[in-house]
Amino acid sequence: YMGMNEIRLLFGKPVIREKGLLISAIKDLQSRHGCIVQALDADNIAGERHIRFAAEKALAAFSEQRNIAKDAGMEIMRYASGERQIERALFMRVSDRTERIALVLAGCGSWPDASELSQIIELDGQGCSFCAKAVKEAFNISSEELRAVGEERIEDLVIERVALVDTYRQ
Repeated sequence: YMGMNEIRLLFGKPVIREKGLLISAIKDLQSRHGCIVQALDADNIAGERHIRFAAEKALAAFSEQRNIAKDAGMEIMRYASGERQIERALFMRVSDRTERIALVLAGCGSWPDASELSQIIELDGQGCSFCAKAVKEAFNISSEELRAVGEERIEDLVIERVALVDTYRQ
């Protein structure tokens, strides 16, 4: 059933700057629509492919009951981080210093409308304008590694790390 697996991505500025309040607004949205909503710091996302791939992997892990996180939003964050352990994935989450967020919506029975979303995110039309320096640091990508593949392939390197999450069994 496609509807459950549809993933929507939004990029923009958080309307609510205070992290705790932003998270409770997101929880409200989730419970109203019965869907997964996760906000991540957009600086650490290497592109739409990166986040879609991670979200697909996370949803697959849930449907096959091999998820590590109890919560699907957290599982998306875990895959997106390329880390096996949740504690090590936390750099992906929104903080009070977050300038731009990536809002991931998945498996919605009904999709929130623009006015509901505008209470959480102010779309800025910039898509995923990631910060190469942040991504390199976050994913431990060395300058050598980047030189070997070329700067424009940074997203491929990140996706490789996401793909490896499934291969480490503890």
